[in-house]
Amino acid sequence: MTERPVIRSGPVIRSGEGKLGVLIPGFGAVATTMVAGVESVRRGLAKPIGSLTQMNTIRLGKRTDGRSPLINDFLPLAQLDQLVFGAWDPFPDDGYESAVKAGVLTPQHLDPLRDFLRSIRPMPAVFDREYVRRLDGPNVKSGKNKLELAEQLRADIRRFAKENGCTRMVMVWCGSTEIFLRPGPQHASLKDFEVAMKANDPAIAPSMIYAYAAIKEGVPYANGAPNLSGDIPALESLAKESGVPIAGKDFKTGQTLMKTILAPGLKARMIGIAGWFSTNILGNRDGAVLDDPDSFKTKEESKLSVLEHILQPQMYPELYGKLYHKVRIEYYPPRGDNKEGWDNIDIVGWMGYPMQIKVDFLCRDSILAAPIVLDLALFLDLAHRAGMKGIQEWLSFYFKSPQTAPGLYPEHDLFIQQKKLKNTLRWLGGEEPLTHLGLEYYEGE
Repeated sequence: MTERPVIRSGPVIRSGEGKLGVLIPGFGAVATTMVAGVESVRRGLAKPIGSLTQMNTIRLGKRTDGRSPLINDFLPLAQLDQLVFGAWDPFPDDGYESAVKAGVLTPQHLDPLRDFLRSIRPMPAVFDREYVRRLDGPNVKSGKNKLELAEQLRADIRRFAKENGCTRMVMVWCGSTEIFLRPGPQHASLKDFEVAMKANDPAIAPSMIYAYAAIKEGVPYANGAPNLSGDIPALESLAKESGVPIAGKDFKTGQTLMKTILAPGLKARMIGIAGWFSTNILGNRDGAVLDDPDSFKTKEESKLSVLEHILQPQMYPELYGKLYHKVRIEYYPPRGDNKEGWDNIDIVGWMGYPMQIKVDFLCRDSILAAPIVLDLALFLDLAHRAGMKGIQEWLSFYFKSPQTAPGLYPEHDLFIQQKKLKNTLRWLGGEEPLTHLGLEYYEGE
């Protein structure tokens, strides 16, 4: 049996030495939980559970080779002690005050970090209640138009880098869900976009202004909400032309995470699905924002698209062609950040016999989202240093509504997403991608 050649042709990756600035629009529950968690890990007080960059291994070569290093050992990722954090928020609360109000972490975990968290004070935000109607705060920028606001953000980015000695930066949107918007002529080209910003066009939402500012400053950008943000032609083109990686959108945490685990399994066994009813209760700031119908519409579009793309009803009409899918989100203040998601799944088996699956997921939304923010920051920084630019589809693993190149449908199957992510990491490290074909049994025949 002849040995197959080993491919080792990954890209040249620039040095990852120096400080990495992690810039966060939205310094609420998710962001403060992530920042507090990173500092706890740095002090040896906690484990980074849920983070692939910190805890996951990656198999290299054949199973018989026995090579499965940690991802963090295999690739030159930024290390946690290199990270410095900056944020914008319409509320002026420092990191400790914001974390206490969010109610995610207990005093047992927050109090040892009090001085560190207090040292992070959010910069005045680009914020407009027209896009997030259930929030308001005094820590807000003012300017004669949206282009001027973008320039203020760009100045913030440059100042933060200088004051903190950062060699490079990334930005991850952790702000609230904005009202539902569709792409329009204002988003078609960079020229159209900048004209619209200068005219204060309502089609330009605050999250777009952050994305624009980041890309213009050469800072990779990820969108953790379902907003129409960096996923418009103007900014996608700008990112590609500027050599900046971007990714989004909407962190895949609770109920949708379960859907992307369960639905591929049912489809793999060719089990039919007649209906999938999902409802959520949560009481944090995100719940209050989503109590507004226009913000809920943005989230609903993100959550509803998952099953259709996984199940492919056009290919399997007898199994999924009549699927009834409904999603509800209810604001319930007593629950706080501890979201509860109920799913009723009506499935169909052999000879058309009906069955049911019931799921009750009592999750902690920010606890699930925090490691996603960390991983995206580290992976986007790596991608940037490797010369990758534009939409990073290999990071779809982390999103409910993955951003794709024009003309391509998004991949929602968690396990296909994981294969794409890890094969991209293998390529970055100069290793051969895994296909699981087992060709060694057929070579020479």
